[in-house]
Amino acid sequence: MSFEIKLEENLNLSKDFPVPSYDEWKKQVEADLKGESFEKKLFTPTYEGIILKPIYTYDDLKEIPFLGNYPGSDNFVRGSKASGYHSKSWDIAQEFSDALPEEINRKLRYELQKGLNAIAINLDLPTQMGIDADNSKPGEVGKRGLSISGIRKMQVLFDNIDLTLYPIHINAGFSALPFTLLFAAFARELRLSLMNLKGSITSDPYDFLLREGFLPYSLKQIFDEIKFSTQLMIRSNSPIRTIGISGLNYSNAGSSTVQELAFVFATAVEYLEEMLSRGLAIEEVVKRIKFTFGINSFYFIEIAKFRAARILWNNILKAYNVPEESRKIYVHGKTSLYNQSIIDPYVNMLRTTTEAFSAVIGGVDALTTNPFDEIFDIPDDFSRRIARNTQIILKEESHLDQVIDPAAGSFYVETLTAQIAESAWKLFQQLDESGGMYKAIETGFVQDEVNKVAEARKKDYAKRKSVLVGVNMYANPKEELVEMKSPDYETIYKTRVEYIQKYRISGDDQKHKNILEKLQLIADSKSYDLVEASIEAYIDGAAIGEVASSIRSAGKEELKVKPIKIHRASELFEELRFASQEFRKKLGHKPTVFLAAMGPLKQYKARADFSRGFFEVGGFEVIYPSKGFKTPDEAVAAAINSSAEIITICSTDETYPGLVPAIVKGIKEKSSDSIVVLAGYPKDHIEQFKQSGVDEFIYLGADVHKILSSLLNRISQ
Repeated sequence: MSFEIKLEENLNLSKDFPVPSYDEWKKQVEADLKGESFEKKLFTPTYEGIILKPIYTYDDLKEIPFLGNYPGSDNFVRGSKASGYHSKSWDIAQEFSDALPEEINRKLRYELQKGLNAIAINLDLPTQMGIDADNSKPGEVGKRGLSISGIRKMQVLFDNIDLTLYPIHINAGFSALPFTLLFAAFARELRLSLMNLKGSITSDPYDFLLREGFLPYSLKQIFDEIKFSTQLMIRSNSPIRTIGISGLNYSNAGSSTVQELAFVFATAVEYLEEMLSRGLAIEEVVKRIKFTFGINSFYFIEIAKFRAARILWNNILKAYNVPEESRKIYVHGKTSLYNQSIIDPYVNMLRTTTEAFSAVIGGVDALTTNPFDEIFDIPDDFSRRIARNTQIILKEESHLDQVIDPAAGSFYVETLTAQIAESAWKLFQQLDESGGMYKAIETGFVQDEVNKVAEARKKDYAKRKSVLVGVNMYANPKEELVEMKSPDYETIYKTRVEYIQKYRISGDDQKHKNILEKLQLIADSKSYDLVEASIEAYIDGAAIGEVASSIRSAGKEELKVKPIKIHRASELFEELRFASQEFRKKLGHKPTVFLAAMGPLKQYKARADFSRGFFEVGGFEVIYPSKGFKTPDEAVAAAINSSAEIITICSTDETYPGLVPAIVKGIKEKSSDSIVVLAGYPKDHIEQFKQSGVDEFIYLGADVHKILSSLLNRISQ
């Protein structure tokens, strides 16, 4: 059997399928809205102050100046390379935050065989401060990063790893100089030329200041040290980047994208000015700058953010008369902790995947994806494998490295890119006119502005206007909360102290004499001479604390500011779940809600389903009857028999006047301690129902966190 399809000779698709105009589309939508406001229903304000439209057309592109730009040129909005990821894919740069070099080495050697192609290591706070473990405290040593002091442990850290094959990224705190010199000494011992190594060992004093709330030394001292780190790489002809500018604090504190961009580039300009004032050439400095951005969950805004970042950096460097080829930005993206949760933690994998996807589409140079259990456990081989493979799948199976600026031509993303760049530039200029980034941090402007957005986000999550799947919506009622775990910091402290004390006394008298002489030379020198003396001191056996103290012999000059509030969106609901867990431990059962579902299925189901979802996000147990009750007396009897602390009436606004007073009266007479909740908010009867004895109302747009916290407090007393 065969079929023959005949087409008209003069087929005209444009005639047969006419393209509706925007006005025609809008007219149809307004008809479908049945009197509802078109703007209120379909226009969405963002935390960036941008209004998202329901549809974008070619007309939205008419005012965009970069529309005709090509990849690898102009303002680099379409990527720093003309070939996109074809010539070089992004670096898969998973982080290692283990305390001991032996443990990092074990993991590194394994993961480099499994697809990792860049090394990222976090240092603990004492190492960032240039303090040895035996001069620190238990709980500080090894917390959130590597504890290391001398050249021998550097050899352990990178044992059997060819560092010429992989970029190395190390965030060394407010000043990388002590660690950079230790790394240089280690490289010299192995006869590794810094010229053949790549990656970054970065200083970012403003990042440290915002996170910790202080700087232990003056900014003059710190920027002098950053200059020496940068000079070392310039003189070594090394591509290693030394100046870090991070937006992670802002991202993890709940800032807007516009704030993150503006604050990052305001910081970049001040770092640039500090280096230029110390005699470094701008073209050499910009090659040593590494930008790090957080990646949040608003997929399209994040894509636009990375594209806008390239526009902004290009514009800034253009004002400094930097040649076009040197105006390319290097961006390291890291999935945000802000969206991670200990509730239903496997959903963290999905959040990380979409965030990573947007970063790659946006064109990052390196990417770190968080293990899903990072916030509540010590990531094991499984969770690290999932995080690493997320990127590998995006590359090897989704083939995202085979397209060049895939967002190009999108009416929505192109418009969003332009709007974000424009808004960030305005805030950047505002900071510049108000005295610059440091002053904005010192006065608390930055912290307060971020906190305003964070509070707005908090309210939206509390009211479920913004959704965290599994946390404030679609909770798993059978889930048992995970146990929070952390490393054994006491054992780590003892291990590190024992090692460093033995390390100090090892060797002969001549060795110690050489170290002391070099340390004195470092202390006496305020010029680049201290770089060579420090490297030689490390090779002789000096520890990082000794070298750092000699470099900073002028003494401390501590600066203090209000730290930025780092938090996660899910913390509100995690508090609820833990409180419910404590209730269960105390009384032997979860806080319980009985649904007094009234009438036939179609009458009660919508509000009963809503009520179940409402209470389950707080860890409450919900008793959902198999069918609706026919009379108030029947509902009261079942509610009292359930022994539930909370009874929620579920029906319609129309039936409530005849049902609520009778049900509430019956419940209160038989169990005065019971709390009665009404599903819905019938405005015309609120006061009447309150007088009848209704204790609370739950409805769309209600503050879920506030209501559940209040109810939990009442039944716990």
